[in-house]
Amino acid sequence: MDADLYDEFGNYIGPELESDDEEEESYAGRDVDQDQDYDDDANDDGDADMDVAPMAVVLHEDKQYYPSAADVFGPEVETIVQEEDTQALTTPLIAPVKEHKFQVKEQQLPDTVYSMEFLADLMDTPTLIRNVALVGHLHHGKTTFVDCLMQQTHPALVTNEERNLRYTDTLFTEQERGVSIKSMPVTLVLPDIRSKSHLFNVLDSPGHVNFSDEVSAAMRISDGVVVFVDAAEGVMLNTERLIKHAVHEKLAITLCINKIDRLMLELKLPPQDAYYKLRQIIEEVNGLLGLYSEEENPIFVSPILGNVCFASAQYGVCFTLKSFANIYAQTYPQVNVKEFARRLWGDMYFNSKTRKFSKKSPHGSAQRSFVEFILEPLYKLFAQVVGDVDSTLADALEELGIRLSRDEMKINIRPLLRMICGRFLKDFSGFVEMCVEHIPSPADNARTKVQHVYTGPVESDLGDDMCGCDPEGRLMVHSTKMYPTEDCTSFVVLGRVLSGTLHAGQEVRVLGENYSLQDEEDSRILNVGRLWIYEARYKIEVNRVPAGNWVLIEGIDQPIVKTATITDTSTVDDLFIFRPLKFNTQSVIKIAVEPVNPSELPKMLDGLRKVNKSYPLLSTRVEESGEHVVLGTGELYLDCAMHDLRKMYSEIDIKVADPVVAFCETVVETSSLKCFAETPNKRNKLTMIAEPLEKGLAEDIENEVVHISWNKKRLGEFFQTKYDWDLLAARSIWAFGPDTTGPNILVDDTLPSEVDKSLLNSVKDSIVQGFQWGTREGPLCEEPIRNVKFKILDAVIANEPLHRGGGQVIPTARRVAYSAFLMATPRLMEPYLFVEVQAPADCVSAVYTVLAKRRGHVTQDAPVPGSPLYTIKAFIPAIDSFGFETDLRTHTQGQAFCLSVFHHWQIVPGDPLDKSIVIRPLEPQPATHLAREFMIKTRRRKGLSEDVSINKFFDDPMLLELARQDVMLNYPL
Repeated sequence: MDADLYDEFGNYIGPELESDDEEEESYAGRDVDQDQDYDDDANDDGDADMDVAPMAVVLHEDKQYYPSAADVFGPEVETIVQEEDTQALTTPLIAPVKEHKFQVKEQQLPDTVYSMEFLADLMDTPTLIRNVALVGHLHHGKTTFVDCLMQQTHPALVTNEERNLRYTDTLFTEQERGVSIKSMPVTLVLPDIRSKSHLFNVLDSPGHVNFSDEVSAAMRISDGVVVFVDAAEGVMLNTERLIKHAVHEKLAITLCINKIDRLMLELKLPPQDAYYKLRQIIEEVNGLLGLYSEEENPIFVSPILGNVCFASAQYGVCFTLKSFANIYAQTYPQVNVKEFARRLWGDMYFNSKTRKFSKKSPHGSAQRSFVEFILEPLYKLFAQVVGDVDSTLADALEELGIRLSRDEMKINIRPLLRMICGRFLKDFSGFVEMCVEHIPSPADNARTKVQHVYTGPVESDLGDDMCGCDPEGRLMVHSTKMYPTEDCTSFVVLGRVLSGTLHAGQEVRVLGENYSLQDEEDSRILNVGRLWIYEARYKIEVNRVPAGNWVLIEGIDQPIVKTATITDTSTVDDLFIFRPLKFNTQSVIKIAVEPVNPSELPKMLDGLRKVNKSYPLLSTRVEESGEHVVLGTGELYLDCAMHDLRKMYSEIDIKVADPVVAFCETVVETSSLKCFAETPNKRNKLTMIAEPLEKGLAEDIENEVVHISWNKKRLGEFFQTKYDWDLLAARSIWAFGPDTTGPNILVDDTLPSEVDKSLLNSVKDSIVQGFQWGTREGPLCEEPIRNVKFKILDAVIANEPLHRGGGQVIPTARRVAYSAFLMATPRLMEPYLFVEVQAPADCVSAVYTVLAKRRGHVTQDAPVPGSPLYTIKAFIPAIDSFGFETDLRTHTQGQAFCLSVFHHWQIVPGDPLDKSIVIRPLEPQPATHLAREFMIKTRRRKGLSEDVSINKFFDDPMLLELARQDVMLNYPL
């Protein structure tokens, strides 16, 4: 058989055969072999190879052969050859459908008091839309309040059972813990006092201080916030932080004093004292607004203005002065609602004889109008229901026009009270009226929003479209959050349409947080899948969403990590992104994770990517030692993230190391000598010193009070006026680092008479890159450098561009920054947490004891007005805070409740480079040894050598200079 006539599979490729004998010969070498796949070459019909069992074996005399794909399946059939089966034996051919039971699912659309078509039509009218975030401290009633709104619009949810619905807590973990973990949007049609319908996009956000990143994401797509304050507890730790954040986000702020029932049923305050308590809360909130507002005339909250409402979500009570006055107007039509409402707050008294209001008390026992017309009727109603159900309640309800059946009168006290309050005060129209009047619509707030969140020029065609909230303009969508699909394999993206109209199936361009005009890599063109309006436990599918609305988008989550800018593909203008989220806290608690079964590492990495998308402030990274580190804001936050990683996203067993904290490196003095380093080719030499920054400057840079992008004149004026810098030095700032908002500064302090400025500027970018690299991971234990000013004092730069490339200058700039840092008395910094503890008076001493054991110190303890509790405020090092809450509850028999949040960085006592300190295992170290202990243990964990080697960063000439200086100090001439 001539080998030239056959290919490697034994197919005949010679001239056409005529006889049967020759035809037999053409199948030589094609006997059926059980272990090998056979195939036919592509023939003239375009048939390709195939990897399927043959449908028939054609026999020709004593030879067997496989027919071609065309013979078996017909023309145009693609066949594929695989040498071996790539599917694992453990993987079923048809995988079963996975049912993830991590959240409540509702299949069909429930009945509502309005039609879904009406809701969709309202989306086209931006002036009737309100985008509102409900924010407040933990357990101040936000989720229960949303339940009331849901029950008002979804009749099927109204039940007589005494239970919390917690409709927006869709995760089972949220319901088990009794605490919201994720921000959850709900879109409702709600009527105001005049029964005019408005479209409300409401975001229920978590109150726990660990999840304040969720609140930041909620605030970004809202136009205003309703701050919830518990009437009994008053302004708490997170209330203050959220008000500050809302002011910085330039949002309209309204106040809801919730749980007013606690003043009556728990604290048993008389109506007069309850009024003082409410007034004190409002004054405290106004004090915070005045403190944090940058405007000359900040807008304060007041019941008279109408931006304060009072509520008891548990009993379905919510009213403003105007809505309560409206109840009186329904009985007495001659009452002017607006004028009457103005007289229901403050030092206003009603004289029953003259039938007039006055600021002076008509007699000694006269009550303020708020007490007389609002609090006393509520107190009486509550007292009747709680106290005299059987005897006098029926008569009292008859007077109010409230009729109950015999069965309804027999139900338990709490549901009965809820039912009566609901029929007395009707719906939550007062809350709606407050939001409509004091929170701007997307159309009215568009310019303020765009100026705050858009990084590009507002005075442009694209900027005009967004500022006009134009549904016909070019598409711009800002996404801030992602929610997992039911199978946890992908995410749907929550965004706000700022201009244009988003259509289902539309082709869009997704820009990530790293996109810029200079580097367009972080951008993808994708097709939008389906679009929904999110209703927490169900979704309403729509085919388009115009400007001013929130939307849930399918199919574009793959390239998005945290936030994104979504635009249409036809936009040819210069594109800019929306600012990444700015948070009011930092991720300083670290845990290292690894799979129990090492072969499942890819699953864990995929899970980490998904958890990273799910939590706005969570970050993951791989250390030099190869360990995978997860950073979060606190123990509860990381506990929730690990639950999601194990149960939802990777479904594998994962080992977790003991938690540690992130450190920072800093200096406390100026470098003791000028440090220099030469490039490897000996053609360039850089000289630098390091010194500490002025107090408060690092925080100003991080909070973007000052930007490196400002022009030199403005930058110079800021540093000269606020921090008393020399004007020349202030105008010679090259960079902040690491990144553009890092708390370190690089200054060019060279003189034109000594250094060739044109040559120095030619390598400026390389030196800045070296500085950024160096400040990102310092020499002590590869933690970020903080609060350090690096000054370039001298530079010898090669004339030929070939000799001053980035490869030469960047590592040298980093090395000289390190040597200057090590010569300036380096120190470690640790994160400190601010702790707020609420406990009864007899537990205060136990709180002091627990804090003292953990290097904590109390800054303030004071009684909570109108309650038997004390508030203790303290600072505690984050590294000593693990298990603090459990310890505290043990010492106080569960009576103390605490919340802690990152507050500031503080220098760790002791010298980390003091080699005379011996760290003995399993022994507590005295305070002065802590810095050394932290540094050595961090280096061990990261797989670094045990001690910092100066020789690694110093050139030989530099070491000689150092030795000579030591000699000069020891033996002065």
